[in-house]
Amino acid sequence: MAREKIGKDRPNTRFHGRVESGRSCEAPGCGEAGEFRAPPLEGAPQGGDRPSGYRWFCLDHVRAFNAGYNYFAGMTAEEIHDAQRPLAGWERETRAFARAGGDHGPRWADFADPLDAIGAKFRANVRAERKDGRPLTPGDRSALKVMDLEVDADRTALRKRYSELVRRYHPDRNGGDRSHEDALQKVIAAYQQLKGSAAFA
Repeated sequence: MAREKIGKDRPNTRFHGRVESGRSCEAPGCGEAGEFRAPPLEGAPQGGDRPSGYRWFCLDHVRAFNAGYNYFAGMTAEEIHDAQRPLAGWERETRAFARAGGDHGPRWADFADPLDAIGAKFRANVRAERKDGRPLTPGDRSALKVMDLEVDADRTALRKRYSELVRRYHPDRNGGDRSHEDALQKVIAAYQQLKGSAAFA
């Protein structure tokens, strides 16, 4: 299968945003295909025959549009200054720092410098070690919290604590009360995690 030769006049579509739209270029008097989209005019109606209000241009006219585009048009001097600050945009939380539920480590807003925030996030996720030097994964630490055990607990303490919690939560030990089944499942999963962990080998 012969490949289309990509030259200066017809760049690779993958990297240049070319869209086979079936539209004509919207520049007055141009008869070329409108294969490149540009933002709508300020205040232009959205929708209709222009999904999201995009304007469509040929390559030459979209280049002319881009060359004349001014991001700061309509901004006050103060807004331009804020947009040009080195840390502009860092005040917003990204998904990695969003706290949708539970404790996910440091909050983005607690730091003035983005690099400090990234470092704190990394340190919160780095593996902890026991006194014997064996590493604990985040899963191990979570399981220890469920079992209410210290980081340096040994296998004997793990088995003892597991027996205590199973006796506490199992319906057979509580007159058939099944209200603690969720807690029991968490204890069983935590015990399986720690029993198979290299830190407790």
